[in-house]
Amino acid sequence: MNLNGLSFCILNRTSNTIEFLKTTAFGQKLNPFDVLNRLKTELSSSTSFSEDFDSVTVIHQNELATLVPNALYNENNKADYLKFNSKILKTDLIAHDDIVINDSSNVYVPYVNINNYIFETFGEFVYKHASSVLIDSILQNNRRDETTVNVNVNDNTLEVIVSEKKSLMLFNSFEYNSKEDFIYYILFVFEQLNLNVETTFVYLSGNISKEDGLYDIIYTYVRHIYFVENFLAYNLESTISNNAYKTHYLILNSF
Repeated sequence: MNLNGLSFCILNRTSNTIEFLKTTAFGQKLNPFDVLNRLKTELSSSTSFSEDFDSVTVIHQNELATLVPNALYNENNKADYLKFNSKILKTDLIAHDDIVINDSSNVYVPYVNINNYIFETFGEFVYKHASSVLIDSILQNNRRDETTVNVNVNDNTLEVIVSEKKSLMLFNSFEYNSKEDFIYYILFVFEQLNLNVETTFVYLSGNISKEDGLYDIIYTYVRHIYFVENFLAYNLESTISNNAYKTHYLILNSF
């Protein structure tokens, strides 16, 4: 969930199949209280959410997160880590995810009102930050020895992950309002890490297709552009498009 929309996914572990997959875009950025109201509406609109679930996971997607190497991490300093690049309040709950493959901790601010409602509705649940899921899945699935760039595209935001084999070189998120903003941030990452636009492979996921302007502009400046490969260990229900792996990369890799 983020302030621009909600995504839902149900995995049947008995049949090893994704049975339900849906994204609702708000068309504008809402505040957490309005998002909660939209969440209540969505959960009451489908009988799929009235089932008994073995487990429930909430993924919070926002810019209020920062990575800290475990060698430097101190539980008592979580707020200090976030203050370097995020505006937080004294009343904010600060959580962290362990990213084992990267030996780091992802410190972030979850939406407490959402967590409270999910607990009231489903009972015990797990919550994570979206960047934790992205970093873990991309490093786990990386098959290339050379440096690669992954770009996950959302409405008005993008996440950029640069990796080499199983090592993370960079993660950052950016807010964009135009295709020019979009390509600027990607080329900025290339410049900062001295990456070659002629030889570096870029993998795209999320809300992007060959038919839109975002793809066109990145293809203009970067030679090797691909959509992410499907490494899922489970099947998609027959009514779910095969393109779902690219479009819903984040939520499908959260299990």
